[in-house]
Amino acid sequence: MHTKLFIPGPVDVRKDVLNKMANPQIGHRGKEASELQERIEEKLKVVFKTKNHVLISTSSGSGLMEGAIRSFTKKRAAVFSCGAFGDKFYKICTANGVPADVCKIEMGKGFSPQEVIDFLNKGDYDLLTLQHNETSTGVTNPIGEIIASVKEWHPEIIIVVDAVSSLGGMDIPADDWGIDVLITSSQKCIGLPAGISFASISERAIEKARGIENRGLYFDYVTLYDFNLEKHQYPSTPTLPHMFALDYQLDRILEEGLENRYARHRALADMVREFAEKYFKLFVEDEKLRSDTVTCIANTRNIDIGELNKKLTERGYIISNGYKALKDITFRISHMADYTEEDVRGLLDAMIEVLGLEVDD
Repeated sequence: MHTKLFIPGPVDVRKDVLNKMANPQIGHRGKEASELQERIEEKLKVVFKTKNHVLISTSSGSGLMEGAIRSFTKKRAAVFSCGAFGDKFYKICTANGVPADVCKIEMGKGFSPQEVIDFLNKGDYDLLTLQHNETSTGVTNPIGEIIASVKEWHPEIIIVVDAVSSLGGMDIPADDWGIDVLITSSQKCIGLPAGISFASISERAIEKARGIENRGLYFDYVTLYDFNLEKHQYPSTPTLPHMFALDYQLDRILEEGLENRYARHRALADMVREFAEKYFKLFVEDEKLRSDTVTCIANTRNIDIGELNKKLTERGYIISNGYKALKDITFRISHMADYTEEDVRGLLDAMIEVLGLEVDD
């Protein structure tokens, strides 16, 4: 029996999408490969809501995060972290010898524009990183408002946004918000297996990168950008099976319609939030900051989450424990990519049954 993954990635992938990964291989330096990558980029631009180039990387999103730190930081990076994946940007900085300071906030909270500006005022920063959607806590930061303030007070700073767990499921207009580098990957809202990631990049960011030394090699944004611009190809060996599936899946996403897709994700989130508020408690108190792609639930009943998952697996479902410091005191349910209300209702009904909850409890 297949176990439906309601973890924050990887998510279930439709069979018709998976089947596209079995397409016969093609030469990755030929015309057919160039046409494939160009076609994918044009569709990704629609999803990213950008006129900028969208780069493809044969890696997880972490690769493009590391590449962004090395490619766009000349002086010092300001890292804003509201959870474990915000912390990851800081770890990348220290591992690469890039000067950085981290501004941390209590888990379950999001950053306000004023908090960001106050921190930036304390140092000489030329790069800012922020999560749009923090998977460990279920917080969605008010990116648009934050960037508007940064553009007003520190317009020179390059803005890098991690949208790995939200782009394709929530509205993130890269150009309208003024995001320089917007990163996501395949295994969450896009609805593909893990192994490929994407980033839109502004002209001012790429021009700045050209003046920075020691950008690395594999994840150097300048190399990725120039190779794509010249040939619509990938500088090393690409993951063609992912690209075949992505080409097909992007057609499906655009056929559904982005606004319809966002609305479906909100509807699924509302179902899970209603369940959480009825039987437990939502970890994120501010409803304006609650993610539409993953919900973090406070374990107010002190249930054994491992045991719960064992019983759910017998019924064909699995959810996620809390992440790191939040393990056992929270659990997470994702509702992203191609799941339907019927899918989510099946999971929630199974949880009610396993936990012995009264329907009108």
